[in-house]
Amino acid sequence: MAGGSVLLADDEEKILKTLGRALSEDGHDVVTTPSAVAAQRLLAERSFDLLVIDYLMPQRTGLEVIRELVATTPEGERPAIIMMTAYGTVESAVEAMKLGARDYLQKPFNVDELLVTVRRLLEEQRTRTGLRYLLSERDADFNNYGLVGRSRAVMDVLKRAELVAASRSTVLITGETGTGKELVARAIHARSGQRDMPMIKVNCAAIPDTLLESELFGHVRGAFTGASFTKKGRFALADGGTIFLDEIGTISMAVQAKLLRVLQDREFEPLGAERTQKVDVRVIAATSRDLRQMVAAEKFQEDLYYRLNVIPIVLPALRERREDIPMLVDHFLRRFARDSGKRIEDVEQSLMAELERYDWPGNVRELENTIERAVVLATGPHLTRETLWLMGAPSAPASGLPTMRLHANLEWAERETIRRAL
Repeated sequence: MAGGSVLLADDEEKILKTLGRALSEDGHDVVTTPSAVAAQRLLAERSFDLLVIDYLMPQRTGLEVIRELVATTPEGERPAIIMMTAYGTVESAVEAMKLGARDYLQKPFNVDELLVTVRRLLEEQRTRTGLRYLLSERDADFNNYGLVGRSRAVMDVLKRAELVAASRSTVLITGETGTGKELVARAIHARSGQRDMPMIKVNCAAIPDTLLESELFGHVRGAFTGASFTKKGRFALADGGTIFLDEIGTISMAVQAKLLRVLQDREFEPLGAERTQKVDVRVIAATSRDLRQMVAAEKFQEDLYYRLNVIPIVLPALRERREDIPMLVDHFLRRFARDSGKRIEDVEQSLMAELERYDWPGNVRELENTIERAVVLATGPHLTRETLWLMGAPSAPASGLPTMRLHANLEWAERETIRRAL
C-alpha cells in the first residue's frame, strides 16, 4: 500500500524521533515538530493526509490545534487525526474524537500499534476520497466502460487500453470532441493496478486559467485573496492513483511549465508554499486539438508534448466506424427508454439507414443526445423518421437529420406531438 504524508507533533524529543523514524521506514512522508504552534503553521502551509499530535505540549494543547483545524478547514480538505494522550487525559481524547479525530492512542503504546492505526486511517481516507469522486461523477452503466461497438477500430482501442493499463506510463488520448476520450481513460484506470485508488478528473478547458494552477497543485492559506484555508490540489488527491487531464491543449504556457516539472520529477509546490511535495500518480491526458501544430506555432511546449505522448491512443470519429451505429443506437435507446419509463421496442429500418448515413460531426455524444430527444418525443413503441421530423422545424427536409443537428424547435415539437396524440 502507498504511504501518506504525516505531520507528527510531540514535545518529547525521544518519542518524536522514534515515531518519526518508524513512520518513515513504513513508507510515509513524515514531517515532525515539537511545537503545537509550529504544527498549526505547517497545517496552514501545506496539506497532510494524517495528523498525529500529542495532547500536552507547551504554549498550546493538541486539542486546541484540532479545534482550530476543524473550524478553519472543510471536512473534505482536512487530514485524518490521531490524538496521543497520557494516562489521566483520556477525557481530552474523547473530546478530540467528538471534534473529528479518527482515533487516539494512550501512552505508553507500542510503535506497531501506531503503524497499524496509521495504515488503517490512510486507507479509509483514500476510500472516502475515491467514493466522493465516484459519486460526484458516476454515470449510467456501460459496456466496456462505455466504449460500445464491435468495429475493428474500437477493438484496437480496447486492446491498447488493456496493454497500457498494466504499466504506469503516461498516456495521451486524441480524437474529435464527443468520441469518448474520458471513457478510454476510465477503462485504463479500471484495469490498472491502481484501480482501488481514485481517478481524479480535471477539465482544463472549464477552469479559468487564473484558477487552474491552484486547482491542479493546491494552495496554502493566505496564498492569494480569498484563500481562507489550505486546499489540496487535484494531483495530491490523485496520489497513488490516476489523474485525467482533459483538453490539455487549452492550458497556458505558465501552467505547462509546472506540469512538465511534475511529469519529470514527480514533485510540485502548492501556491504560496515553501515545501516541495512528492506525488506518485499516473497521468492520462486528452485533447481534441492538434498538439503538434500547437508546438510548431509555439503555443505548446515541445518537451511537455513528448512527456505526454509516451503512449498515444487515437480515437476514431463515429463516421469512421459507421458499423457501430446500430449497436450504439440500441444501447442509448434501451437506456433512455428505461430512464423515461417508456416502452420503445426498436428503430424503423429506414430511420436506421438515415442514422448510418449521417456524418455525426458531434460524434457519439451527438448521437446520444439525438436518441434521448427521440425517446422523449416518441408517441409509440417504434422510433420512426417522423419522430426525428418532430425534433426539427415544420420545414425539415425528408431526412430530418441536418435540421435536427441545428437549433431544434423542441417547444414546437412537443406541441405537435401532443396534437397528433389527441
